[in-house]
Amino acid sequence: MKYLIETYGCQMNKAESAALQQTLHAYNWEETQEIAQADFVIINTCVVRATAENRAWSRIKQLCALKKQKHFYLLITGCLAENQKNSIQTLAPEVDFVLGNFQKNNFEAIVQSIDKRIKTPQFEEKPVYQFSTYHGTRGALQALVPISHGCNNFCTYCIVPYVRGRETARSPESILYELDALAANGVREITLIGQNVNSYQWNDATLNIGFAKLLDMIAEHCKHTAIQRIRFLTSHPKDLSFDIINIMKKHEIIAKHLHLCVQHGSDTILKAMNRHYTSEHYLNLVQLLRKEIPEITLSTDILIGFPGEIEEDVTKTIELMKQAQFIYSFMYYYNPRKGTPAASMPNQIPVAQKKERLARIIAVQKELTRTVMQKFIGKKLIVLVEGISKRKKTELLARTEQDIMVCFEGDQSLIGKFCMVDISSISGNTFKGKLLQVLE
Repeated sequence: MKYLIETYGCQMNKAESAALQQTLHAYNWEETQEIAQADFVIINTCVVRATAENRAWSRIKQLCALKKQKHFYLLITGCLAENQKNSIQTLAPEVDFVLGNFQKNNFEAIVQSIDKRIKTPQFEEKPVYQFSTYHGTRGALQALVPISHGCNNFCTYCIVPYVRGRETARSPESILYELDALAANGVREITLIGQNVNSYQWNDATLNIGFAKLLDMIAEHCKHTAIQRIRFLTSHPKDLSFDIINIMKKHEIIAKHLHLCVQHGSDTILKAMNRHYTSEHYLNLVQLLRKEIPEITLSTDILIGFPGEIEEDVTKTIELMKQAQFIYSFMYYYNPRKGTPAASMPNQIPVAQKKERLARIIAVQKELTRTVMQKFIGKKLIVLVEGISKRKKTELLARTEQDIMVCFEGDQSLIGKFCMVDISSISGNTFKGKLLQVLE
């Protein structure tokens, strides 16, 4: 039996898809990338933006049509399944299974029912999210490790708290257990993920720790494993503490890169977004990070075209971008999400105007990326070799701890190893370099 998984949206979706794969492999299912070969098709969906939701629906309709020509089982999961289960069942009756975010623990029962050709039982929605024990992908050097799930922030534009629920933490014991399993399977780099990792809080009869302590614990633990680089996301500025920054500074194993979501540069808009910080607070964090960790690079999310936004607000956003010197940004224009407060706010911005403002923001970021990257020319950086360059078979593709890709001449035997590379030039958004030393 063969399966195909298509994953849309955030890193959490990618991690959850990896966990589903583990279940399928345990039942000796084989992965395929060809829909014509698939016996079981799984679509892991996203609804954070309208474009993601529309893309999911378009794919569901395509697959429903294909089912009339070739039999296969079709499962829809993720945030669309959580948010629009009834609509899927009504508008796409060809779909065999719909699993919301709080039902994924029932996936194994579905696999068993397919294997045994028996009727799948009905599942009730669970109020508490259940973490999988393993999220690694076969043969991968990197892995996403969920440490928390859900969000309590309720930004006015965001649907995540409604489809992911309130924040819940994964036990430190479970996290460390997975890290050992990942290391045993060849993983060299992990990324700790959650809707807001900084607000991680675990409390039980024996342990009471926040994210700073957890990060310290994980860093010390990984030093004795094959895992030699740690990243984490997503970070909310209101929860990035001095303790967290100190832990980043303390451990060389923690990558010198941070994705710190600003969303906007105007205090008026930040307040309307319910972000709970000001542009000054954000830039003070940037200044502190650069003081404590001089070699750090920063990336961010920017949401332009929020209701009530005026030209002055756009200018303030551009000014903040230039002061923060982001290495890259995920930039998008606001589109209303039904059920969120911002969807009914007055002074909605016309789409054409949002697109024009977004284009300006993108142009600014392109210049910033080039400027930041140029500062690294002539420096020696540690990279993890990830694979072979698509452009040239004699070149390797690697990633710095600052989250910048590097191409350099080298043997394929270096894949999965950490190396020292001399940065010589820039090609697009990629460094060109020369191998200096293999570090292991």
